Amino acid sequence: MARIARMFLFLCLLVASGAAVATVQARVAAASSLAFVLPEIVAAFRAQGGGAVEVSYGASGLLARQIQRGAPFELFLSANEAYVATLASTGLTRDAGAVYALGELVLFSATGGGIDPATPLQQLPALHEAGGLRRLALAHPEHAPYGIAARQALESSGAWRALQPALAVGESVAQAARFVTSGAAEAGLIAKSLAMQPAVAARGDFVPVKGELHAPLRQRMVLLPDAGPIAEAFYAFLLGTEAHAILARHGFGVP
Repeated sequence: MARIARMFLFLCLLVASGAAVATVQARVAAASSLAFVLPEIVAAFRAQGGGAVEVSYGASGLLARQIQRGAPFELFLSANEAYVATLASTGLTRDAGAVYALGELVLFSATGGGIDPATPLQQLPALHEAGGLRRLALAHPEHAPYGIAARQALESSGAWRALQPALAVGESVAQAARFVTSGAAEAGLIAKSLAMQPAVAARGDFVPVKGELHAPLRQRMVLLPDAGPIAEAFYAFLLGTEAHAILARHGFGVP
């Protein structure tokens, strides 16, 4: 009996240690506009003694839907605070979260595409009709915050309906950027943070879209109910001066 008891205790210790191993990294859901900047922030966090952070990128609306369906994330970094508000209103977050960055929409034009990135949005339909603009890339206007902002900007400019045949819609703003850099579209409405990345910037140029043409891109994050100490520490780090400096260097405004 004593031997059986010792074996049982040993198995319990194994299970407990396995559970501990399973929680030694924070599980983060992040907007795809953060794909280039977040790895640098994670590295800075680790350099200061922070724990491991595992990041899953995607369109904010799709990530919010996964959270609603029970995805085991601990921290959600959205590119649109409306998705955080929706989750908070249904009790799926700890609180209302905090704004960690301010996004900016730009018109990016591929080198050799023949589109001046300073072209006013209201002139894009005429360029399309004349054959100068075959495809304009944007993120999905239903669940991607930069896609929603792109639609608002085009609607405000009176260009949305006329450009429907020209739109190349990506699931996320990162995919919309790939459409332009791959040559599938001559221009795109994408995040400034993506347009500034060397691999993207080397393939074109961009001009910011007037902010009054769309709702502000206030990027909000929130801890989820099962967040552990590493996720809590990373949340606090994202609100600090070092993370803000990295975000600013990558084209984000900071609160």
